[in-house]
Amino acid sequence: MSPKKNNITDFFKALPKNIFSGFVVSLIALPLGLGLAMASDAPPIAGIIAAIVGGVVVSIFGGSHVTISGPGNGLVGVLLVAISTLGLESAFAAIICSGVLMMLLGFFRMGKLADFFPSSAIQGMLAAIGLIILGKQFHIMLAHKIKREDTIDYLYEIPFSINDAIHYENKGFIYAALAGVISLTIMLLYSKIRNKYFQLIPAPMWIVMLSIGFSYYFEMVLHEENPISSQYMISGIPSIQEIIVNMETPNFSKVGSFSFWSSVFAITLIASIESLLSIKAVDKLDPEKRRSNVNRDLKALGFATIGSGFLGGLNVVTVIARSSVNVNNGASNRSSNFAHATFLVLFIVLFSTQLTRIPLPALMAILVYTGYKLASPEVIRNISRIGKEQLIIFFVTLLVTLKVGLITGIVAGVITTQIIHLVLNGNISLFVRNVLKPNVLMYQEEDNEGFYVSIKHFCSFLNYYRLKEKLDAIPEDHDVIVDFSLCGFVDHTVMENMHNYQELFKKRGGHFDVIGLDMHDTDSKHPFALRRILPVPKIIQDNLTRRQTNMEDLAKDYELEYTPEKEKDIEFLYSFHFFNTKNVNHIYNKLLHQDGIIKLFDIEFSEGEFIAKEVVRSTMLYINLETTIPEFTLDREGFLEKIYAFAGFRDIPIQNHSDFSNRFYLLGENEVQIKEFFNDDITHFFESNPYYHVESNGKALLVFGKERLASIKEIKALFDFGKRLHQVIS
Repeated sequence: MSPKKNNITDFFKALPKNIFSGFVVSLIALPLGLGLAMASDAPPIAGIIAAIVGGVVVSIFGGSHVTISGPGNGLVGVLLVAISTLGLESAFAAIICSGVLMMLLGFFRMGKLADFFPSSAIQGMLAAIGLIILGKQFHIMLAHKIKREDTIDYLYEIPFSINDAIHYENKGFIYAALAGVISLTIMLLYSKIRNKYFQLIPAPMWIVMLSIGFSYYFEMVLHEENPISSQYMISGIPSIQEIIVNMETPNFSKVGSFSFWSSVFAITLIASIESLLSIKAVDKLDPEKRRSNVNRDLKALGFATIGSGFLGGLNVVTVIARSSVNVNNGASNRSSNFAHATFLVLFIVLFSTQLTRIPLPALMAILVYTGYKLASPEVIRNISRIGKEQLIIFFVTLLVTLKVGLITGIVAGVITTQIIHLVLNGNISLFVRNVLKPNVLMYQEEDNEGFYVSIKHFCSFLNYYRLKEKLDAIPEDHDVIVDFSLCGFVDHTVMENMHNYQELFKKRGGHFDVIGLDMHDTDSKHPFALRRILPVPKIIQDNLTRRQTNMEDLAKDYELEYTPEKEKDIEFLYSFHFFNTKNVNHIYNKLLHQDGIIKLFDIEFSEGEFIAKEVVRSTMLYINLETTIPEFTLDREGFLEKIYAFAGFRDIPIQNHSDFSNRFYLLGENEVQIKEFFNDDITHFFESNPYYHVESNGKALLVFGKERLASIKEIKALFDFGKRLHQVIS
């Protein structure tokens, strides 16, 4: 059978899962598209048009695999300025021109653009965008419209808007503000409720459903009008026919003005950076470990933006939050992006009148939460852990962006970073003499297929692209040694990227080792901290928590070996399907049996990336097996698992064990071997014991209960379950 036929077969085999994933993503894209458009002072439908056009065009012409395209959070600020200064029709012309520039960036292979910006400056720019979104939409969320010239003024006004909301006398305003507060509460609590049935519906769609249900309750049950003030309800959602008939006509009359092109360049810069960062983050989540063609994706995004602008839509970018949801729901190719656009068309055709029942404060609450995630205190804490100099870069970029503009802000961040590097290094000539020299040497070692890369002088965001070009040329299933022993200075951006390469190579079967930093010092113990050749840093010993002390006592009672320190040796986990779309940070609090067969540990991993990133800590058990068994996943069967059957996930039945088949959800590729493995003894064991998630990679088992840290009692039960399971299998 030819490879082409195999590819077509695999595509159609995975199609149900991708359609299902596209449907889930569309539930998020619908309210977000409406909200982002209105936050930009554009017609609500403009955000949906961008998502539909982006989904269709990028799924056909794009170079990524599991990303979702549509209107982006980062563009709200620049689009708001463009529409207010140029007018709506001229702003659409600017959007079209920005699409042309994005296409040119792709044709000129400028996908490496994001590598020339220091990480802390990008974080500062994104935090400023978050504050712009939060500051301007917070007041609308509380049914309070104000007009200020400066974003900082909007932030200052927040306490006054809260005070006004508390003292509202108008019933319509009170209900509007309550809709915003309740919606924000849903967004804040959604990720904390680890319930698979509740989380089957995304948080934004819960808000839409509850809002529409509230409207119908007053209309059909109480026979009253919606108590929310009409000026705070969504209006102007046209049908497909109306969109075609009343299509916005771009106005290019201001194409010769400075304000027009400053808007075009600002839109292009933010759209490009947001897309490139999102593509890079989603590639880390791809279960098939593929690498996107970023230049091809830029061309597709530019083409989609041109089409969206002519149809009256916003810019099309790659979006991280929706892409993360896409991956986590089983998407494997670009058909999920196309499916998400198709479902959005169906929503507009079938439910456009229902969307006018959604209160504006409810949608603004979604954006307020998004803005908070971009500029949360946790972002500042994380940067401060890396180093004080990174905080300076972050805040300079943040403040200049808020007071002057996005382009000026990112330029200020770059200049500040370079000044700090020169001051910390104390050797200006080192940078001046070597900035234009090729400072990276790479060769393939003869005794094996490994690669050796040596970096000299200094390595920062200014010349990191040279190192990146070399590393990108190496297959990820090979061994790589990156040596910084001849490099006197390594900045935070480079250290962060080295960590990303290590994760990438681990997941694809290779090994990426960074050496030569033993004599480099840093001002913090963070692994991404800036490095300089100085005396060896201090070692800080942490005290044990109460739980760790209890685990230490448990280890003595059970004759186990206890290790509280964080451990980065986690390659043994990546062969389990559960971690295909998750990034493992480390394991810690490890309990190891004397024979080394069974080990229990706490683990920290993350789902999603960037603002969609959620850190999860859990307790898991790993059992190393002496014999080879089939690969499978076993879970408790519920309503959600029955729904998964429609998306192509088939439960494997075990003959003569109807109780087991009804209670457990068994998945695996080799159905014959799995049925042979689940004999009477093993089946009876699972039937007569508590439910756990059990997964086999063929050589070992991974067992855990809830996605949270276990109590001492639960640890004892889990360890006992694992010991008896190992005996039954052996």
